Amino acid sequence: MIPTRKLKTGDEIPVIAYGTWNIAEENVGEKVEIALKTGYNHIDTAEGYHNEAGIGEVLKNYDREELFITSKVLPSNLNYESVIKAAKRSLEKLGIDYLDLYLIHWPNPAISLRETLQAMKYLRDQGLVKNIGVSNFSAYQLNVALKITPVPITVNQIELHPWLYQKEQKDLLEICQQNDIVVEASAPLARTEVLKDETILELAEKYDKSPAQIVLKWELQKGIVPLPKSKSESHIKENLDLFDWELAAEDIGKIDNIDQLKRIYMITLDDDTYGISS
Repeated sequence: MIPTRKLKTGDEIPVIAYGTWNIAEENVGEKVEIALKTGYNHIDTAEGYHNEAGIGEVLKNYDREELFITSKVLPSNLNYESVIKAAKRSLEKLGIDYLDLYLIHWPNPAISLRETLQAMKYLRDQGLVKNIGVSNFSAYQLNVALKITPVPITVNQIELHPWLYQKEQKDLLEICQQNDIVVEASAPLARTEVLKDETILELAEKYDKSPAQIVLKWELQKGIVPLPKSKSESHIKENLDLFDWELAAEDIGKIDNIDQLKRIYMITLDDDTYGISS
């Protein structure tokens, strides 16, 4: 049984999710099936992943009430009507009546954030979305959103891992903590790059765990919800074997203080997902 955390709405969110970024539609069903059979009950996708229909083929075989499903709206679809249409398309592809969590995938400076959040309120009022949140919002952008949102922002999903913690994300994490916003870690393993870090390797040997397990456990113990993605059945299972052991406080401190700064992914303003041409 995966533990849960309470969102500010009172709903419970499982503390780890199976991430589905970069898994093709024709393959995602098999991987999600493995994840669900392993014990995951929290699945993270997005309209921009182009795999929601493949996930939906698997979800129809499971009890909807036992699952927590997240999707995200593209930055090119953030005006009022487009948000609503995008959410309904995602629901149709996933074959479900509601999303547990719906996120603004990236902020779009060309579209009014107030307008986007009003659409999110409509979706929540209609019961199509239980919780709303943001993704890839900076501290400044999140503060703006908090000032104008008509519904609670429950989650900020950001790139977060031991190479993007000490110098980059501390202020943002503090704002989230002050406002009871759950932080989700996309690329929680820095797309496997952080697994080569000397500190992580030393701790993996000390605890007789894999480097991935060390990083994911560090995130869990810091109250962060990681979204690991793996296409390997053995790694999918390994990434969930986290709940019967703990990292010592001194070892958490070692990871906290890794002197490395590396961001794994970026999006640019001329990306076509923004609907902006330079």
